[in-house]
Amino acid sequence: MADAASRLTTLAEELLGGPLPVRLRAWDGSEAGPAGAPVLIVRDRRALRRMIWRPGELGLARAWVAGELDVEGDLYEVLDRLSGLLWERPEDTRSRLTALRDSVRDPKLRSAARALLRLAGPLPPPPPPAEEMRGRSGLSHSRRRDKQAISHHYDVGNDFYEIVLGPSMVYSCAYWTEDGTLEDAQHDKLDLIARKLNLKEGDRLLDVGCGWGSMALHAAREYGARVVGITLSREQAAYARKRVADEGLTDLVEIRVQDYRDVPDGPYDAISSIGMAEHVGAVRYREYADTLYGLLRPGGRLLNHQISRRPEPDEAAYEIDLFIDAYVFPDGELAPMGRTLSTLEDAGFEVRDVEAIREHYALTLRRWVANLERDWDRAVRLTSPGRARIWRLYMAASAVSFERNRIGVNQFLAVKTPVSGTSGTALRPRVWNEKTD
Repeated sequence: MADAASRLTTLAEELLGGPLPVRLRAWDGSEAGPAGAPVLIVRDRRALRRMIWRPGELGLARAWVAGELDVEGDLYEVLDRLSGLLWERPEDTRSRLTALRDSVRDPKLRSAARALLRLAGPLPPPPPPAEEMRGRSGLSHSRRRDKQAISHHYDVGNDFYEIVLGPSMVYSCAYWTEDGTLEDAQHDKLDLIARKLNLKEGDRLLDVGCGWGSMALHAAREYGARVVGITLSREQAAYARKRVADEGLTDLVEIRVQDYRDVPDGPYDAISSIGMAEHVGAVRYREYADTLYGLLRPGGRLLNHQISRRPEPDEAAYEIDLFIDAYVFPDGELAPMGRTLSTLEDAGFEVRDVEAIREHYALTLRRWVANLERDWDRAVRLTSPGRARIWRLYMAASAVSFERNRIGVNQFLAVKTPVSGTSGTALRPRVWNEKTD
């Protein structure tokens, strides 16, 4: 098939209503598009069939995971250039692609649809890649379904996460200085949280969604806190328990495979929830806030570290990101910062501080992508080519989203202030940002 790239570029620009911001290379070796631009490679025309049947993000994601789409050049630049089509005017793009699939009455679109169908080859599309989440059971955000979602995301091998996250094994936004390493920045984030919680020797800390145990270890080692860390991932729990034993901290740290709704042994002096609330879901968020409030003693503190999204003009129209839902965080939901704050207040908390650290997450994600790319062959051996491609795209796209202020990340410090009104918070609380030797 001669010059597939030119034909595809012409059709794409017709259907998308504007020039394609990247160069295309097709399966026949032909190229078209702006000279000097990064190249989007369509390795197999099966990618077109996926996009015709599932227009928009999910069709593109399936083609990427299957290796039918690739990038030559700077992945961040490609994502940045395509963000105007995929994210910043998605309704227009999806309506045009849906019109293509449905062959609407517009003669121009019908003609383009027929041409693209001929270019795509025999239908129907190939099945989704094996890495796609399927077979979910139970009600959304029930204990059973949450456990399935957590397992899909986290139980892909601790060795793989060691490649991506590095020695700190912290899977949340780091806290950067101008010249720090990833490990320094993650240490500083954990220490910032410990200081915001005003941890002292002997304090009981509940670490909700404890991951591989890094916060629990830091609080016990550096502050003498007695820590219970909970996770729904058995692989995480096994890894964290080994770290605790290796550091000789079994008398201070207990790691449990447990749902936050099933913790029986409050009250705690402090609770840290770092990158866990995104899994809770809108229908459960008030229950989450109420549960944590009930687990604290009067005067106890909560540090809720959570990704947020920009508010929608019509919140009822909010949709979960299809790529992330299918391949990364099944059932994950983001809320605007204001809604999180209001829910914490409705549960009875006094919110004492909110710190936005959006740019810090973009820096963190770029380091994780660099770690993955540096040890790519081993990452593929440990998981699968599709899984490694998922993580590279997910983290790079997330970095661009943080940089463009499509999403943010915030730390909420909230207190279960007693009836006396004594919060225990310093008059000038931001002293926790002043590092001392």
